[in-house]
Amino acid sequence: MIRFQADADIRQQIVLAVRRLEHSIDFASAADSKLIGTADPHILDFAAREGRVLVTHDRRTMIEHFRNHLEQAKLSPGVFLVSQFAATNAVAEALVMVWSASEITDWENQLRHLPSLSRHVFSR
Repeated sequence: MIRFQADADIRQQIVLAVRRLEHSIDFASAADSKLIGTADPHILDFAAREGRVLVTHDRRTMIEHFRNHLEQAKLSPGVFLVSQFAATNAVAEALVMVWSASEITDWENQLRHLPSLSRHVFSR
């Protein structure tokens, strides 16, 4: 089953909307995981250790940190990059759809944009 980890920059309304739509989804906020103020590389390591897909708004730095993470031969359950301007309900519905219709291995080592699910491709 897919579990999500919110980056510190994710709007809390998204976490709450997902939890409201599907009570059984395990979606940890940054506060829940004590990640507020943690650097991106450490957040990626934490999400990998915990087996959680990271959900972030941070397109400015997270894409490069994710690329570096993979180049260091580290694994990732995946990263979902969410536009800060995306509607909360659309993002929440996309996360619930992902949770209900896929397995965590479907997203391994991928960075996807939500709600569109287009992807960044990184060569190894």
